Amino acid sequence: MTNQDPNAGQSITVSRVIEAPPERVYEAFLDPDDLAQWLPPTGFSAEVHELEPEVGGKFRITFTGDTEEFADYGHSFGGTYKELKPSERIVHTDAFETDDPAMAGEMLVTVTFVAVPDGTEVTVHQERIPENIRTEDATAGWTDSLANLADLVEDSS
Repeated sequence: MTNQDPNAGQSITVSRVIEAPPERVYEAFLDPDDLAQWLPPTGFSAEVHELEPEVGGKFRITFTGDTEEFADYGHSFGGTYKELKPSERIVHTDAFETDDPAMAGEMLVTVTFVAVPDGTEVTVHQERIPENIRTEDATAGWTDSLANLADLVEDSS
């Protein structure tokens, strides 16, 4: 019997070009007010309970379903910042606060910011996704969140 991580194979990558400079897009990932506005996918709102934007710093966020359709899907999650390279890269862990073994486990999220002629290409790579989360759902969630991010920072830049 091997002791292999059951989540090792589940990962996704989502990219989007956002019409704003890398500095502004990076900042939106580390500002609690900005994060609460853009991170929750459509149908959810967010409360940022803790956010320490430094290597080794922690964050904790709760998503609440705002519609009847999503009312049962609210959850809290948090993690630790592993790498913060201003305007270039953020690496953090991410884990759901749950007793459900199918949702347990620590994910790893790497976000890169690359200046392109139209603004910033943001790429989110999420690894070790729990077995109970369909990768299609994770991809849809990040795609929706990045659209929200674009709406926020393109209006303010």
